Amino acid sequence: MPVPSGHRQGDGPIRSPLMVSTRNTRADVVATAGRMFAEKGYHGTSMRDLGRELGLLGSSLYSHIDSKEDLLVEVVDEGARLFLESAQRAMESSGTASEQLRALIGGHVEVVLDHQDVVRTYLNEARMLDDDHRSRVVESRDLYEGVFRDVISRGISTGEFKRDADPKISAIFILSILNALERWYRPEGELDRNAVTEAIYESAVASLS
Repeated sequence: MPVPSGHRQGDGPIRSPLMVSTRNTRADVVATAGRMFAEKGYHGTSMRDLGRELGLLGSSLYSHIDSKEDLLVEVVDEGARLFLESAQRAMESSGTASEQLRALIGGHVEVVLDHQDVVRTYLNEARMLDDDHRSRVVESRDLYEGVFRDVISRGISTGEFKRDADPKISAIFILSILNALERWYRPEGELDRNAVTEAIYESAVASLS
């Protein structure tokens, strides 16, 4: 995820608000909003907080955006896009259903660990959107879950997974484990991303065998 503009203490020389604001792009604003939504929640982040973080004073922030909800929409849409693109790459890889399931799990882990702010906002703050945008999020999540269901169904038909496995329940089970990563995984911990991927994959296969 892009590094938000603006330095905190210890990150380097402090720039004046004018110096910061002249270098901000819309992408900077969205990235910073994503980080703040992830850290403080949507309702816990005010436009004043965001402007202060970016060094944008008064109405300057509104030259980049129309509203705080617009920022939430962009961050959530980015989360949906990242997961769907990851699933598409996994499905384009040749191989058995088991191999594609591992690719799906590995891709999900990569998205969570490489875009933690976006993912945290996507998973936890999308409920703050209006009905139309929230419905769009539900559709994208259903589409993503459907990829897992299809792979599991294929594995059942080929005999890789047990015949009485329920594709929907199994997909929800696997995604629940994957989505929990944003709450407990720490890069400085003992497990690297490969170990996490293998552990989740082994749990998934065990539940399907």
